[in-house]
Amino acid sequence: MPARRGERGAAVVDFVLVLVVLLPLVLGIAQLALVLHVRNTLASAAAEGARYAAVQDRGEADGVARTRAQVEGAVSGEFADRISVRTVDVGGVPTVEVRVVATVPALGIGGPGVTIEVEGHAVKELE
Repeated sequence: MPARRGERGAAVVDFVLVLVVLLPLVLGIAQLALVLHVRNTLASAAAEGARYAAVQDRGEADGVARTRAQVEGAVSGEFADRISVRTVDVGGVPTVEVRVVATVPALGIGGPGVTIEVEGHAVKELE
């Protein structure tokens, strides 16, 4: 059925109206997926670094190096800038704590981002 004169160009307007709603939704889902992936990767790297630093002949510098290597191997080295390791007492038990703080840029392309802070813990081996 041919389009009437008054409806000519209506498909373009409909497309734009749907796109205005759909595009931010899709980009938001992509950003959420990126942030969750980076957070899970950083949490895993922090836990691995804490376990490595807690071994008897290892120190805090070894935990930082191991965490940095894990992050660089999984996502990107830019997320491995702020890594700190310290030994704390948890209920009288010496525990190694690795903390990683990173900023995930918007959609991975720059601009303001989401700051993520994760920790990993492991019981320190005693001599």
